[in-house]
Amino acid sequence: MLGCISAVHAVLYTRTEQGAIAWSISLISFPYIALPLYWFLGRNRFKGYVSARKLSQQLGVDVLLDRRETLAPYILNKDQLDPATLAAERLAAQPMLGGNAVELLVDGEATFNDIISGIFAAKEYILFQFFIIKDDGLGRRIKESLKQKASVGIRIYFLYDEVGSHSLSVGYLQELRDAGIKVAPFNTRKGHGNRFQLNFRNHRKIVVTDGKVCWIGGHNVGDEYLGLNAKFGHWRDTHVRIEGPASLGAQLSFIQDWHWATETILNLNWDVPDVAPGKSAALILPTGPADELESASLMFTQAINSARSRIWIASPYFIPDRSVLNALQLAGLRGVDVRILIPEMPDHYLVYLAGFSYLEEAGLTGVRFFRYADGFLHEKAMLIDERVATIGTANFDNRSFRLNFEITAVIADDPVFINKVELMFNNDFQSAREVSSTELYEKPWWFQFAVKFARLTSPIQ
Repeated sequence: MLGCISAVHAVLYTRTEQGAIAWSISLISFPYIALPLYWFLGRNRFKGYVSARKLSQQLGVDVLLDRRETLAPYILNKDQLDPATLAAERLAAQPMLGGNAVELLVDGEATFNDIISGIFAAKEYILFQFFIIKDDGLGRRIKESLKQKASVGIRIYFLYDEVGSHSLSVGYLQELRDAGIKVAPFNTRKGHGNRFQLNFRNHRKIVVTDGKVCWIGGHNVGDEYLGLNAKFGHWRDTHVRIEGPASLGAQLSFIQDWHWATETILNLNWDVPDVAPGKSAALILPTGPADELESASLMFTQAINSARSRIWIASPYFIPDRSVLNALQLAGLRGVDVRILIPEMPDHYLVYLAGFSYLEEAGLTGVRFFRYADGFLHEKAMLIDERVATIGTANFDNRSFRLNFEITAVIADDPVFINKVELMFNNDFQSAREVSSTELYEKPWWFQFAVKFARLTSPIQ
């Protein structure tokens, strides 16, 4: 009976037809197996966050909309926007803003040295949010930096995902609290509708200082992100620092997450600079399971469709949905230079296996795949023609498209930055091997079976 009732629920609320069919048949046919899986892993709507976000907007938190007059000098006209950024602007419900100084941060040392320098330069407050934070060498270095700033009166808000940071010790968090730092887990299971859900994650990595500078990218806080893990060796990852009005978009994302986690509204600085620190146009796009639309998937699909000569993508987990895969195929068919950079070394074996199943489908249309061999590839970056680059936290998989809270920085109108991203990709391609589209069928039958099975499990990976 519960299986039948849950099947009705799946038909009504599962986002995709394939998912609705798969869940409803499983719930009716194998209720003792499917029922607990469905209620713990099956849903992709995050209950309650939308209402909390609307409440925060009603309380005047969404000042990016309220302060359009002060932002006006930095807002780009529609005819100035690249087609790849038009949809992103609508999805973010924020304008693309010019006047930013943007710096590409390649690998862990550059990223965390820059973040820690930014922490020490903060004058009013620090917003600090990561998916994974570990109590190891880097984690303790971050902790001591934050404690030092708190000791001189800087307000610090520290937000973490309790699933991603499950190994973070109570003592670590208590040290932060004792130093006067406000600490909160994201509370993924908060609310009646989320109580039994284990499948949602807040995968965002955000640092904001004084509402003027933000850092966004793929790194978490742990020694392996500095290449100090013997198993993975060199950890290939990318972050970006943005100074200027666009950093307010990262701040807005943080305060909405903080409001969900703590039910408190932060009093922060929303002033824009009188003098632009740079010339780049940038947009911060938060996406997640509380969005009315599948924002991450739509962003990537539009970016791929807008490419005229080139689209290069780096992602550690490549399990695209049908719309994204079709967009890549069409790009290949119209002669766009489509390259996908993925890891040679797996960290999640099911995801690694499932990725093999896309090689032939995409490869038949001219899409080229490269496996990065110099350590583990974890960066999430995209380069579109000579015009637009993205750096963020979202992978090309179902989890990032539908289950994770993610954030992406979209940067345009900066030839110097675009050239740096191009150079970064070219260096990565030199450390990679090109993969044949027939590689899967050169493997034993049992490996091919494992790949097909892994693809079936991709919705819950």
